[in-house]
Amino acid sequence: MKLWSKLVFAAAAAALLPASAAAETRVTYKSASSASSYYQMAVQIAEAMKAGSNGEIIVTVEESQGSVQNVMEAAVRPGNYVFTTPPALVSLAQGGKAMFEGKENPRFDEIRALFPIPSLTMHFVVRADSGVESFADLEGKTILIGKGSFGANEGAKYLDLFGLTDKVTLADVELSNAGPALKNGQIDGFVTAGSYPAPNVIEAAAGTGIAVLSLTDEQIAATKRTRMVIPAGTYAGQESDITTTSLPVVAFTTTQMDDETAYQLTRTFWEEKAKMGTDAPWWNGVSSDLLANISGKIHPGAVRYYEEAGIALDPAQK
Repeated sequence: MKLWSKLVFAAAAAALLPASAAAETRVTYKSASSASSYYQMAVQIAEAMKAGSNGEIIVTVEESQGSVQNVMEAAVRPGNYVFTTPPALVSLAQGGKAMFEGKENPRFDEIRALFPIPSLTMHFVVRADSGVESFADLEGKTILIGKGSFGANEGAKYLDLFGLTDKVTLADVELSNAGPALKNGQIDGFVTAGSYPAPNVIEAAAGTGIAVLSLTDEQIAATKRTRMVIPAGTYAGQESDITTTSLPVVAFTTTQMDDETAYQLTRTFWEEKAKMGTDAPWWNGVSSDLLANISGKIHPGAVRYYEEAGIALDPAQK
């Protein structure tokens, strides 16, 4: 075949390719440990992006060792890099504070938010027959808070803030065994943090009558965390709202992502969220109200979607 004929054949073959193949956008989504609920959420987002964009957005999920790693990689990852982290960590990175001291990088200033995902929500779970109706009633009880996790650290902090550190017995049981330990009376309650409805709280509610403690406004203020309301009916036997605290979590990218890609990711997320919520109820706790928890800038492409959708943003976020 002569060279000219080969070129004509190649051009004709390219013309026959589906338009979506040329328009396909690839995104890397850095999430969390593969054993965590946040990794499951990442997989759900990847599936939703593919379905909602008719295959034009392909998301590859990467496992992570934590939010700090995710933020650090924002300084070196090119292109369409999306990662999850609490907004507070982005602020620390941009200010070179705490765990980012001595690790300053001008590219941290290029981090931009896209959309919120389920928050880490504190649950103080007790047996319904334990007689515990408030934090003061935990005195003399055996509580499981676990070790090393955000929930364990927050649980210990709250016990200290509310004057209970030396007044409760901390159980030496793995948090994964909280449900059975509660059922057999080995513990009176446990502390866990996760997107609601939390699977381990659902399990405990199914196996044992439980209650989840509410915090007062004064207690929430003392924790310096974000107020969160778990609606009545979220857990078996829960007849009223639960007021607790949370750590907001957001999907971020950088200014290396073009505006159109950021727009399409944000639009597809919100359009597919209800469908995701039918399969995994933790998505039902996500609403545009959570955008208020974003303390930094939102990507211009995402801002375009929110303005089209009539969702108000703080001027400082634009």
